[in-house]
Amino acid sequence: MGRLAAASLVGTAIEFFDFFVYGTAAALVLGPLFFPTFSPVAGTLAAFGTFAVGFLSRPLGSVLFGHIGDRHGRRPVMFASLVLTGCATVAVGLVPTYESIGITAPVLLLVLRFLQGLGLGGEWGGAVLLTAEHAPERRRALWASFPQIGPSVGFLLANGVMLALSAALTDAQFRAWGWRVPFWAAGLLAVGGLLLRSSLAETPQFRELSASGRRANAPLAEVARDHWRLVLLTAGALAVGYAVFYTVSTWALAYGTERLGVSRTTMLICIMAAVAIKGATTPLAAMLGDRYGRRPLCLAGCAASALWMFPMVALLHTARPVLMFLGFLGALLAFITMFAVVAAYLPELYEPRVRCTGAAVGYNLAGVLGGALTPILATTLAAGSGPPWGVAAYLTVVALVSLGCFALLPETLPARPEEPEKVLA
Repeated sequence: MGRLAAASLVGTAIEFFDFFVYGTAAALVLGPLFFPTFSPVAGTLAAFGTFAVGFLSRPLGSVLFGHIGDRHGRRPVMFASLVLTGCATVAVGLVPTYESIGITAPVLLLVLRFLQGLGLGGEWGGAVLLTAEHAPERRRALWASFPQIGPSVGFLLANGVMLALSAALTDAQFRAWGWRVPFWAAGLLAVGGLLLRSSLAETPQFRELSASGRRANAPLAEVARDHWRLVLLTAGALAVGYAVFYTVSTWALAYGTERLGVSRTTMLICIMAAVAIKGATTPLAAMLGDRYGRRPLCLAGCAASALWMFPMVALLHTARPVLMFLGFLGALLAFITMFAVVAAYLPELYEPRVRCTGAAVGYNLAGVLGGALTPILATTLAAGSGPPWGVAAYLTVVALVSLGCFALLPETLPARPEEPEKVLA
């Protein structure tokens, strides 16, 4: 389990590094470089528009790779998704700016961002199922939480590289070529991830399905026919997590640097410190999920998110580093209270033959609902003077909707803990 968890964590971290480095670049430099004819606010909105495309393609990736995972195994998904995301990310670092090739530049960004999202849409399902279907029943949330640490590691790695480049280079150098370096580094990280995953074994659950001939012939059709309500509920339930995380990690970065005049370095340090603590507490929250259940933690996380959004915006608007950090930290701790357990919760909600498709589609559809439009809507809602209370109101509404969806989902923690431990069935 340790080797499986490590491989899932590292691979997920690499894929999310690829995904997050684009979000950071969109907040910092992509607007003026690829949309120079727009106003500063419009350029940021356009950059966030290309950012959103990655979320729109993630459900398509979950369908494509979910089919592979349910028909041919979880292991192939982890290789194919990593190759696709890595190649697309490296290519982003090679795209000339608008000044060099005109409108072709943002078009290429859109295409490559689409491919990034396609690969990431498959990564989560493969990595989570590889750990969840190997894990003992009473520690499933703990072991399945390791892929959920990957986004924190990927975010810290992506922004750490950006922070180092910002500190080492002049603003002109950073805009000329410095922002491209993290995208180029993605190629080396992808090769390392593929080597680490090369020795992984297929899950016992899929081997059993394959041997018994019970694999789904058309997983998506089966999910759409028999589990559509569950997909919609899980997507709605998880939407708040995406909304909160990308508000902190992407929109707040742009708002702090452009509207509040806080330096890029200060904003990155505040956000990265909060994300680091969030990553460190992920296994702790998962252990609580193994002890008290998945649903109670998800409900608590949603309630905490709804209560914290207005204080978070107020703390952000002070432009004081310590207070901004506390605002971000409260939001991300509420977020991880939910997302630490969903890697066990979602697979347990779906039957084995369509688990890779159903869990991944629900998870990535939530990204469209909560992550794709949040930076764009938040930028629009914050356009006036004074604290952006409209952003807080929007996030509070999303949290309440997610709370209602979680309330309609069943608990999946085994009712009789005295039973012998078993793999996910």
